[in-house]
Amino acid sequence: MLAAVVAACVSAMESYGEQNVLDDGIDSDRYKAACPDYLHYSMTPHRPLSEGPLSLPYQRPISHCRTFSSPLVEKVIDDLTSRMKDKDLARLFENAFPNTLDTTVRWHVDGKLGTSKRLKASDLDEGHWDGAQSFIVTGDINAEWLRDSTNQLTQYQPLAKKDKQLESLILGAINTQAEFVIESPYCNAFQPPPPSQVLPDSNGQDDAVHPAYEPTRVFECKYEIDSLANFLALGNQFYNSTRSKEFLHSRWYLALDTLLGVLEEQAKPTFDPKTGSFTRNEYLFKRRTSAGTETLSLGGVGNPLNGGTGLIRSAFRPSDDATILGFFIPGNAMMSVELTRTATILKAAGKGKLAEKLRTRGESIKKGIWEHGVVMHKRYGEVFAFEVDGYGSSIIMDDANLPSLLALPLMGFVEKDNKVYQNTRKMILEQAGNPYYLEGRAFAGIGGPHIGLQSAWPMSRLVQAMTSDDDEEISDALHDVRDSSRLGLIHESIHVGRITDYTRSWFAWANSVFAQTILDIAARKPHLLFGKGAEPYRIE
Repeated sequence: MLAAVVAACVSAMESYGEQNVLDDGIDSDRYKAACPDYLHYSMTPHRPLSEGPLSLPYQRPISHCRTFSSPLVEKVIDDLTSRMKDKDLARLFENAFPNTLDTTVRWHVDGKLGTSKRLKASDLDEGHWDGAQSFIVTGDINAEWLRDSTNQLTQYQPLAKKDKQLESLILGAINTQAEFVIESPYCNAFQPPPPSQVLPDSNGQDDAVHPAYEPTRVFECKYEIDSLANFLALGNQFYNSTRSKEFLHSRWYLALDTLLGVLEEQAKPTFDPKTGSFTRNEYLFKRRTSAGTETLSLGGVGNPLNGGTGLIRSAFRPSDDATILGFFIPGNAMMSVELTRTATILKAAGKGKLAEKLRTRGESIKKGIWEHGVVMHKRYGEVFAFEVDGYGSSIIMDDANLPSLLALPLMGFVEKDNKVYQNTRKMILEQAGNPYYLEGRAFAGIGGPHIGLQSAWPMSRLVQAMTSDDDEEISDALHDVRDSSRLGLIHESIHVGRITDYTRSWFAWANSVFAQTILDIAARKPHLLFGKGAEPYRIE
């Protein structure tokens, strides 16, 4: 009997979690035992192949080995792919759009039965782990990044108002992130929650961090301002899609208060403005490593930052590389936007005083960006710097990871036609202006120090498409990503000289950005996907 189950799971993956969302009489435990690890599965092409010239493989696990399922997601796949003229792009969307649901929901409970029975008395603190909970891993690493998981769920947010299972999944993700932020607000990546009974992993690093954290709860503790901004973004997107305020409970408010405390602490300068004496930062990070981008300089402190800027320090970038100058402009821009959006929700919830506090902080950051984050470039004119220190120094570059300078309009910080943004966009999309714009005979795009000087990230080309109104630019970006995705999934990075040299066959964040790009183009530029005169496709 087990052999028959194994045979049925040839095209499948390892499944985790205690909620059986595919309850149709199948013995899910037997399937869990038979489903292969998706990390290995994603490295091998599977049939049926697409009908396009690239013959791209079908990389979805069979239904009983998927970690979550939504009929509305399947409907969107059918609706879009049936209209798409490019059958290779269609296959990529078919694989990428559901990838987070198919493969990364390690644990989800809807909260109806509660989770307290699995917890120690010390965990039962005013609703700790109560309600819906969801643990969403990044893909090939069994840990949840706040940034990644928010972006992985973004394309499903518009469907949540019509799909109660999706609504519960996303609500659970908000609740789980709130618990992470409460416990370790300076950390970026987290272990499986205690009630999930999923075993934690080690990242294999030797880190000395303050504030200290519990390694069975935290996978990595690099303080990145965008991690906290993404916690806010997850709730903001959920409210905008569903109009539900169910996530606004005591634990979420405690997480918000904890977040605001971090912003207050990280707005402080390196030297006391009255005495000029060195002031020790609350956050320190030292890693035993030979890579300079993996640790902070000056004994874990980082380079000095000036006061009175309104900006917030970020020790690390969304690439998990250390900042050089700690005022990371894209992260500050995202925080400004999300604080303002959260303030609007809080005002609607009758929390006017708290809403004003968030709005004031958001405006202060925004003012700081325009005063300190815009610099004059001798070739491109006024541009946004990538990082600044408040003393007049700046780093001119962009990185593929989000948030980025290229993605500023997608965040809602500026309009696409803003002059400073257009100058910046021109600068960062050519080698003369951006040291990490990488070109080769096989691929081109923005990379970053995380992988190296010969590997560009498909994610950057997708953001390029979403921030463009030019049909040719959009098509070129889509086709380059398509042609470099021979395993039917979007990679983390591609060697610009040979597309067969890539990092990460299973990277759910990149798959989600691809899906978001296709949905964006289907709404804005339907003729590029469906043919001349085609009607737009929007998730309503």
